[in-house]
Amino acid sequence: MKDLNQLGIEAMQEGNLEEAAKFFTEALEERPDDAVIYINFGNLLAFVQESDKAMRFYKKAIELDEKAATAYYGAGTIYYDKQDYKEAANQFQQAINKGLSHSDAFYMLGMSFMQAGSPKLALPYLQRAAELNEEDTEARFQLGLSLASSESYDEAIEQLEKVTQLEENHSDAWYNLGICYAFKDQPKEALEMLNKALNVQPDHLLALNAIKSINENMQ
Repeated sequence: MKDLNQLGIEAMQEGNLEEAAKFFTEALEERPDDAVIYINFGNLLAFVQESDKAMRFYKKAIELDEKAATAYYGAGTIYYDKQDYKEAANQFQQAINKGLSHSDAFYMLGMSFMQAGSPKLALPYLQRAAELNEEDTEARFQLGLSLASSESYDEAIEQLEKVTQLEENHSDAWYNLGICYAFKDQPKEALEMLNKALNVQPDHLLALNAIKSINENMQ
């Protein structure tokens, strides 16, 4: 017979959230010192946007097992959603330090630094996220933005080109390629990329404004 925690996970995966909560509650009655159950229940609560309750469950899991990496990750996502990026970064760093090596952990740590206005601090973590999951266009896109913000335009172009190879209709990748070429004083290439952005998204206002600005400067 499957244990109650496993039944809760399966019910959650199937979208039976009330049933999942029932299984997790019963599992905790059986094993009140099991950090994994608190983490799973916390994930369920976070999913239904009961973020304060979820945080209590993650903190309880950490009290029971200070090496519970996924509890730190869960807490990090709640801080991130609350736009407390400094504390989010701290929690994601803790998750990685405790052994969580999934690309999502590095991506969220990098994004916490990006949202806090520190693209240079974000760089190594977004790089690692892209290395761990080469098909993750969002991680690679954010890596490109981080490189561009650090004025590493050639490296940014390399990453953004990979994004467009993976996702041809990524209008923002084409737009940011155009901006990188503009900063490199290559207006012809910049206009080519910006027009590709418009081909994908005709109402891309930033691309339209950038094209207008480049054309005015070329006159």
